[in-house]
Parts: sequence; structure tokens; C-alpha cells
Amino acid sequence: MGNIPTRAQAFDLLCRHNKEEFHLKHAQTVEGVMRVFAVRYGHDPDFWGLVGLLHDLDFEEYPEQHCLMSQTLLREAGVDESIVRATASHGHGLTVDLPPEHFMEKVLFATDELTGLIGACALMRPSKSTLDMELKSLKKKYKTPAFAAGCSREVIGRGADMLGWELDRLLQETLEAMRAVEQLTVDN
Repeated sequence: MGNIPTRAQAFDLLCRHNKEEFHLKHAQTVEGVMRVFAVRYGHDPDFWGLVGLLHDLDFEEYPEQHCLMSQTLLREAGVDESIVRATASHGHGLTVDLPPEHFMEKVLFATDELTGLIGACALMRPSKSTLDMELKSLKKKYKTPAFAAGCSREVIGRGADMLGWELDRLLQETLEAMRAVEQLTVDN
């Protein structure tokens, strides 16, 4: 059994393998969203946050081996298998044959792409913020395939199905989580 790193140790590990601001920001956004979902559903926000922070550990260096190399990198760093598995499972059907099993893994799978889409929507707003974004405008952008085309609607839909949720629920809950994360940033 490996160790559960502190948040600072996990961030240091992330920064060893990621230099681009976009990737670091995405990791921190997913970390925050995972923490919000953990609190909302009665789970450990520190653990869920670590999984969110480390989920794309290998993406910048090994995009073609995403979710494969992360397993090696995390194991080499002595990170607990529960984090190795959880982070890798969000690549199910893309690069790994490791289906999300636990609720946390399903939330990560469902929200990872969606945070990118919501972030892109926020950048298009005059406020550049999620704080004043409504579900209606998010749904409109979601239904426009050319908008944020790199954010897979198919993966987002599969994530909603895995959770047993209607797509609107996933969109609304993730938008609310991103608002909560942004509000913390504004307040600090």
C-alpha cells in the first residue's frame, strides 16, 4: 500500500510533470469541483481533491499514453493504489480498459470534460465568470458541437449515464460546483 500524499506533495508531483498554466489550472479546477461534490455527497473532500488534482498527471508529457503513464508515475512516487486506480479510470474507453466503479470515479469521469466546457463558456461571457452563468446558456453551448469542440459531449453523456443522472442534473451540479470554486477564489 502506498501513501496518501498531502495536498502540497501532490501539487509538487503535478508540477514536476506539468508546466503549462492551462494544465495546472485545469487540475486545480477539477480538484475544487471534486472537493465540492465530496462535501455535497458526504465523502472525504481531501481525498477526492487529490484525485482531481492528479487526474491528468501524465497528459502534458504523454498525451498519447494518457491514463497509462500516470499509473507508472504515481506508483514511482509511492502514491496509494486507490488514487492510481481512480485517476486512471477517467480514461476508460479512451486509453484504458478500467471502468469507473466507485461513485468518486464516476464523478471524475463525468465532470472532467464538462469543467472544460463550462470554463470555455465562462470565457465567452462579458464577466468571464461562472458566477452569473445560467444553466440555459450552458445547455445552448453544450448543444453547439463546434463550441469547445475538444470537450467530448459523448464522454459527458456517458458520465451522466454512469451516475444514473439526467444530463441536466450533471450540468447543473457541475456548474454549481464551479461557481463554488470560483467564489472561493474571489473571496480569498
